[in-house]
Amino acid sequence: MKIQDVMTRNPRSITPDTPAREAARLMKDECVGVIPVVENESSLKLVGIVTDRDIALRIVGAGKSADTPVRDVMSQDNLATRTPDEDIGDAMDTMAAEQVRRIPIVDERGSLVGIVSQADVVRKASDDKKAERTVERISEPGGQHST
Repeated sequence: MKIQDVMTRNPRSITPDTPAREAARLMKDECVGVIPVVENESSLKLVGIVTDRDIALRIVGAGKSADTPVRDVMSQDNLATRTPDEDIGDAMDTMAAEQVRRIPIVDERGSLVGIVSQADVVRKASDDKKAERTVERISEPGGQHST
């Protein structure tokens, strides 16, 4: 099965200048815990990702203003991504190795075209054992994105 068969297409995104308050409001409206950050709305080139945890710890917990731009708190180095034509097993391997619950899906230009979540993998993957192992590995303590 290919990633394009399970991914959420054209997810909502924001730019680095978007205030954290707006990012949090979008997360609430969309019932999601992560928003991809793109260079601009026309190119959709992925430049980062911001999570509800980023906002809670790096803005609220640090006593910063809700108007802080997401560029100040987003993850932008070593972003784990995949392409739509890859096998879903590749996405599961990356999610497990990086201990992340969601992976942005980009095209050959690095433009955002979708996102795959842990829930997508569990609901739609044909290899139940691999999906189970992926969820277990994602949930292990530690990992580079745990702070």
